[in-house]
Amino acid sequence: MDSLNEQFSQIYDQYIDKIYRFVYLKVGSEEIAEDVTSKVFIKGWEAFKAPSEPIKNPGAFLYQIARNAVIDHYREKGRAKTVSADDSPEIIDPGTNAQDMAILSADINQVKKGIQKLKKEHQDIIIWHYLEDMPIADIAELIDKPAGTVRVMLHRGLKDLKEIIQES
Repeated sequence: MDSLNEQFSQIYDQYIDKIYRFVYLKVGSEEIAEDVTSKVFIKGWEAFKAPSEPIKNPGAFLYQIARNAVIDHYREKGRAKTVSADDSPEIIDPGTNAQDMAILSADINQVKKGIQKLKKEHQDIIIWHYLEDMPIADIAELIDKPAGTVRVMLHRGLKDLKEIIQES
C-alpha cells in the first residue's frame, strides 16, 4: 500500500463513525446514511488523491462534503428532511456548563424533536459541538465564519432549543 493510500486510510478510520453519525442525524435512515457516507468518502478520496490545493483540515473537508451530500440527497428525493426522534442517538455532553446541561438533559426525545425545529446551521453547530465534540474553531473553519459568530450561533441555537422544549 502506498503512502497516499495509507494516509487516506487513517483519515477514513478517524472520521467514518463521525461522518456516518452526522449524516444519520440528518437523514434518519441507516440505509440512506450508509449510502450518503460512502459517497462522502468516495468524493473525499478523489479530492485527496488529486488535490488542486492541499487539504489542510481533512475533518472539516469531509464534513463539508457530507453537508453537501445530504443537501443533494434531499434535492434528488424532493422531500422534506425528517428524523425519527426514537431512532436518533442521545446528544448529551458531560463537559457542558450547567445551563447547557440542563437544556440537554431534558427529556431526550424533546431535545431530538426540538433540534429538528432549529435552523439548519444551528442544528449542524449543535451536533458538531455537542455530539462530535468539535471545537468552535474547527466549526468556524468548516462553515467559513469567525469563531465569535459560531459561539453566538451556538448560544442562539441552544436558547431556541430551550424555548422549543419549554413550549412542548
